[in-house]
Amino acid sequence: MKKSNLKLAAGMMICCAFFFSSCVGSFSLHRKLVNWNQGVGSKVVNELVFLACNIIPVYPICYMADALVINSIEFWTGSNPMANVGEVKKIKGENADYLVKTLENGYLIQKEDEDMAIELVYDEDLNTWNVIAEGVSSELLKLNGDGTAQMYLPNGEAMNLTLDAQGLAAARQATMADVYYAAR
Repeated sequence: MKKSNLKLAAGMMICCAFFFSSCVGSFSLHRKLVNWNQGVGSKVVNELVFLACNIIPVYPICYMADALVINSIEFWTGSNPMANVGEVKKIKGENADYLVKTLENGYLIQKEDEDMAIELVYDEDLNTWNVIAEGVSSELLKLNGDGTAQMYLPNGEAMNLTLDAQGLAAARQATMADVYYAAR
């Protein structure tokens, strides 16, 4: 390989590493294909299926569909079109493990060793996210059509914020202030 081609290849690999290392999207379609491929059979059969899926371009097409369509839908709507209703995932927290079950309109979250759970539910008609705990529903967030949202704080106050980095920072500051004062 010529020296200039080697530099070009190395440069492309570095650019791709930065370009494809984003945390946007869960790539659930691609992950499902990989999980299926890993469970087809023995190690040799899995490798043959993997090679066939790359020659036929199943893997590249699946990845591009995820990157360009499904992850974009997930980003803009907040819901993953590939999420399996009823799927339960174990999430490791700082102090405990949690089970998160995908519902048709949200999520059910509970500590692994406890019966008490909360639900985060999206109401499409009102364009709101609500939390349901011990049978009581409280509105958390109302998405406005103009790129803003109204967030309801634990102390009952409502806070208007923009749906960008500045709005996220303001929401974090407001919620962490409530946690700080509640702990005192």
